[in-house]
Amino acid sequence: MAYTYMLLCSDGSFYVGSTRDLEHRLYEHQIGEGAAYTRHRLPVQLVWHEEHENVGAAFHREKQVQNWSRVKRLALIRQDYAGLPALAKKDFSRRRDRSDESG
Repeated sequence: MAYTYMLLCSDGSFYVGSTRDLEHRLYEHQIGEGAAYTRHRLPVQLVWHEEHENVGAAFHREKQVQNWSRVKRLALIRQDYAGLPALAKKDFSRRRDRSDESG
């Protein structure tokens, strides 16, 4: 088994990682022996995890979630799976029309 996980850091940011041993990896993060990113943002709290068949699948999911916005990550934590597709769509309604700038 392998896991993809998300930590909430002390500064309010999220860290997403993957591992074969979730309990041990969480312990490493909590004592400052995890990733450099979390080492400077202690304490950390596990807010989400997902189990996978193998490390490759867990790593693939890690990279996917790392590219998500904060809002989409929060929806994942809340298990709002129905809302995830809508959050993936970009909202261009607030962008100005470029032709307005060329006047």
